[in-house]
Amino acid sequence: MADLRKQHIVGCHCGTVQFRVRLTDEFQTIRRCSCSYCRMRGAIAASAQLADIEFIKGQDNLTLYEFNTRTAKHYFCKTCGIYTHHQRRSNPSQFGINVACIEGVSPFDFPEVMVMDGISHPSDVSGGPRRAGVLRFDPGE
Repeated sequence: MADLRKQHIVGCHCGTVQFRVRLTDEFQTIRRCSCSYCRMRGAIAASAQLADIEFIKGQDNLTLYEFNTRTAKHYFCKTCGIYTHHQRRSNPSQFGINVACIEGVSPFDFPEVMVMDGISHPSDVSGGPRRAGVLRFDPGE
């Protein structure tokens, strides 16, 4: 049976890294995280299953950053330094895809983005994922 989900093109700033991805639920569960790393990175992530990513070019130009438990794997283009995606600690069967790297999408397309509590990570505390807040964008006039 054919997969009817939309296929998105994702790429870094310099164009060296490029891949196709089918998002789990399009942009319904986009989010940011409040952990020390994500606070500094500031990206909005959409969800994709590991099997739903297909590299077109540049996979060998990615560099990996891991910290703390080393479960999450954050990938960056070695040339331009742009974070394209990461394998999630909260669900290692998923990637978080940087929405700013998806062709035709901007992080400013979303008036509200849920911010998840990454300081009290669901893998470290009982009760599952917790919301830390909501990030709002008002484009003004």
